[in-house]
Amino acid sequence: MRVAQLGSGTPEIAVVAGIHGDEPCGVRAVERLLETDPSVKRPVKLVIANELALERGVRYVDEDLNRAFPGHTEATTHEGQLAAKLADELEHCLTFSMHSTQSHAEPFAIVEALGERARDICPQLPISAIVETGPYADGRLFSEVDTIEIECGLQGSDAAVENAHQLTRAFLTAVDVLPGDTVRRDVPVFELVDRIDKTAADTYEVFVENFQRVEAGSPFAAADGEKQVASEPFYPVLMSPYGYRNVFGYTARKLETLSGSTAAD
Repeated sequence: MRVAQLGSGTPEIAVVAGIHGDEPCGVRAVERLLETDPSVKRPVKLVIANELALERGVRYVDEDLNRAFPGHTEATTHEGQLAAKLADELEHCLTFSMHSTQSHAEPFAIVEALGERARDICPQLPISAIVETGPYADGRLFSEVDTIEIECGLQGSDAAVENAHQLTRAFLTAVDVLPGDTVRRDVPVFELVDRIDKTAADTYEVFVENFQRVEAGSPFAAADGEKQVASEPFYPVLMSPYGYRNVFGYTARKLETLSGSTAAD
């Protein structure tokens, strides 16, 4: 784990990249920030988390780090030990954690629950949606640390790298680390409801777009040509043919749309 800091004092803000070793976009954004060394109004901690997985170009070494929290310093896995160290490093920090996905090209945020700070910050970020994990938060970083996760774009793409850079600067501006103003936008909020399992097969297909309503009776995915049909309406989230080994993604319900306007406006 690599830890750096911009500004002097004790940081209350942190940016984390490299939770997964096959998602380098956030790492590039952190490295770019360190290279430019901008003047900051308050200190910020910058962390590149799973260096060993990054070196090997794999998602994880022993287990998924973002399912390993709280971890333990004497855990039997690399990620189990790292989770405990990372949680300790980020204690008392509002944390911005960057990821990428195989399911959706446009950035979106993931939170355990949409608290007051997330409600204020997320509309200031260039994102297309916010997802509350609901019952699917176990083992993730935000189960231990106040965290806003961001899916920056498609895994391995140049666009995800550029998105990660823009998102990082927008976040740091929103929390008064970097000078300047942000642009507020309307952002829909979704809550995960159920996991969509997939059976063992040679080929998988997905017929729907993430965050677009699927009506009851519509086919939404297939395993070896055998279609799955929606029994009731839902919004697909993190849906992709091969993004996860055992699941297509999740069903979600739409909760609200956060307004980009403020009382001052």
